[in-house]
Amino acid sequence: MRKSLVAMACVFAVGAVAPTAPPAFAQSSLFEVIFGQKHRSRHHRKRQIERYRATRASSPAPRIKGPSFYTYKPDLIKAVSLSPLAAVEVASADPFIIPPLPRGDFEESLRYLEGYKVKVLKEVGDALIEHYKANHSFIWVTDMAPNGQAKAALEVMASADEVGLSATDYQVSLPADDFDQADTEARRKELIRFEMEMSAKALSYVLDATRGRIDPNRLSGYHDFERKDVDLASALGNLAATSDAGVYLRGSNPGNRQFEALTVELAALRAADEEDHIEIAEGTFLKPGRKSPELKNIVAAIRKRGSDALLVDHGITFIEFETAGSDLYTPELVELVRDFQRENSLAADGIVGKMTIGKLAGVSNADKVDKVVLAMERLRWLPRNLGTRHVFVNQPAYKATFIKDGKDEISMRVVVGKKSNQTSFFQDEIETIEYNPYWGVPRSIIVNEMLPKLRQDPSYLDRLGYELTDRRGRRVSSRNIDWFTVGSTTVPVDVRQPPGRKNALGELKILFPNKHAIYMHDTPAKSLFDRDARAFSHGCIRLHDPRGMAAAVLGTSREYIAEQIAQGRNLAEAVPGKIPVYVSYFTAWPNEDGSVGYYADMYGRDAHLDKAIQRTAQTRQAQS
Repeated sequence: MRKSLVAMACVFAVGAVAPTAPPAFAQSSLFEVIFGQKHRSRHHRKRQIERYRATRASSPAPRIKGPSFYTYKPDLIKAVSLSPLAAVEVASADPFIIPPLPRGDFEESLRYLEGYKVKVLKEVGDALIEHYKANHSFIWVTDMAPNGQAKAALEVMASADEVGLSATDYQVSLPADDFDQADTEARRKELIRFEMEMSAKALSYVLDATRGRIDPNRLSGYHDFERKDVDLASALGNLAATSDAGVYLRGSNPGNRQFEALTVELAALRAADEEDHIEIAEGTFLKPGRKSPELKNIVAAIRKRGSDALLVDHGITFIEFETAGSDLYTPELVELVRDFQRENSLAADGIVGKMTIGKLAGVSNADKVDKVVLAMERLRWLPRNLGTRHVFVNQPAYKATFIKDGKDEISMRVVVGKKSNQTSFFQDEIETIEYNPYWGVPRSIIVNEMLPKLRQDPSYLDRLGYELTDRRGRRVSSRNIDWFTVGSTTVPVDVRQPPGRKNALGELKILFPNKHAIYMHDTPAKSLFDRDARAFSHGCIRLHDPRGMAAAVLGTSREYIAEQIAQGRNLAEAVPGKIPVYVSYFTAWPNEDGSVGYYADMYGRDAHLDKAIQRTAQTRQAQS
C-alpha cells in the first residue's frame, strides 16, 4: 500500500493524469504521503485538502502571453562599390580574335566607376552590377545627354507621393544640357555616374512600389507575410527594353481596382479646400431624454452627412430644433439619430456614443490622407491579383466579404479578436467547411481562463460537458487532474467541446489552416453583432451569416448547407479549388462603388506602421 501511494504522489508531481482512484481518495492519500499523517476522518481529510489547495493557490498562476509589437528596424542602406564594372572588358565573339573589341562610349566611361559607390539597398546594388556586366550600353543617356526615357522616369519618381511613396527617396540630379564640348572626360564621368544613379533610384522605386517600404513581420507578431521577392536584374533589363520607362515604373504599383480607388481618393483629399471634420467634444455620451451642449453639433453633423431622403423625412425636426434652441434630446431627435445610425450600418439604438460620434464628426482631412497612405503600403504586402474568387476580412470595418469576378457577392458583419487577443494580419487559402464542429480549446485559453477555475473546482470541465484526452488519446476526467501542477507549457491533456447548441463555434466553421489557429465560424452569441464595435473574440472570426458564407465558398445553396447541419453529426467537406482568404487590417478601404470608407484604428497598428515609415525615411536620408 505504501509503495502505491508513493507512486501516486509522483504522478501528481509531474502534472500527469491520475489513475482510476476517486479524487478524494487520491488527494487524501497524497497528503498522507507528503505529511506522513495516518488515515483520519473524512472531515479531517477534507480540511487537509482545502489547506493544501489554499497553499498552492497562493502561488502565481501561469499565463501565456500573446504576440507583441516591436521597435521597427528599417532596411539598411549600404555603400555599394561599382568598381567591379570599371574592370569590364568587351570580349570578342570570335574566339580566333585575341585582342578585345574597340570600346564604345559606354565601355570608355566605365573606368570612371573605379572607387565610385552608390548608397542603396544591397539587392539594388547587386542588380546594378549583374545587369551592367552583361549589358554594355546606356539606358538613360543618348548622344552624351539624358534621354527621353530618363526624363519620363524622373517624372514618375518625382510624383511618388501620389501613390503613397516619398519622392525624396528617388531624387536624381539631372546633368546640365550645356557642357564643355572639349572636355569629354568630365562629361563621360558625369553621365556614367548619372546612369548608375538613375538605375539605382529606378530599381528602388520598383522595389518599394511592388513590395512596400516596410517589412510587416518586423512590425509585430500579429503580422505574418512572406515578403515579396522582386527580380531587380530582370526589372532593369525591362527598363532598358521598354519604349516608355515611365509607364513601366508606374506599373510596378498594385494594379488592382482597390489601389486605383485609393490613388483617386488621395488626390481628391490633397486637393480639397474644405475641412470635412465637425468637432464634437471628446467623451460625449447622450441617451434619450438627457441634455447635452453638444446636441447642436450632433444635429449639424447629421444635416451635413445625412442622405437627402433623411433630410426630407426629418425636415420638421430640424426646423423645430433650430427654433427651440434647446439642448434636450427629445424623442423626435432620437428618431433622427436612429435613422442616421441605420444609414451608416450602426446599431439603431438612438444612443450617441463613440461609434456614432465617429460617423458624425468624420475624420479630418489630414487623418484621411494618413490612413490612405498606410492602406497603400499594406496593399503592397498582398498579391497584386487578389483572385477571381476570394474572401476579404477587414478587421477595423468588422466586415467579411466574398468577392467573385470583382463583385461583392455576399458581405456580413463579423466579430474579431479583442485588443488582448488580436486577430493577426495574414493571408491563406480556405480548404474545409466543417458542420457541427468540435471546438478544440487552445492552450492559451486553458491556461489563462480555465485554469484558475479548475484550481478551485477540478470538475469544472466535466460539468460543462468538455471532453479531455491525455497524450495517449485516452479519455480522462478533469476532476482527476492536479491542476496546480499545470503550467504554461505543461498542459497534460487536450480539451475539446463536442458539437451542440452551446458549442462556442455554433453550427459550422470555415477552415484555412494556419499557425495562428484562426478560422471563421458561427457563434451562439448572436447579440454581439448588434454592437458597432465588435472586438470580443479570442482571435477567430465570428460570422453573422455563416451559412451564407459557407454556401458562397462552396458554390452551393443555403438549403444544401442547412441539410448538412441538420444531420446533427460532425462532418467535414473540402472546398473545391482552394479560395484565397485575406485576414486584413485597413483603416481606409474602398467600397465596391469606389468610395473609400474610414475606420477606427482598433488595435493601434496605424501608429506603429506610421513610426516604421518615419524611421525608414530617416534612415534613408541619413545614409544617402
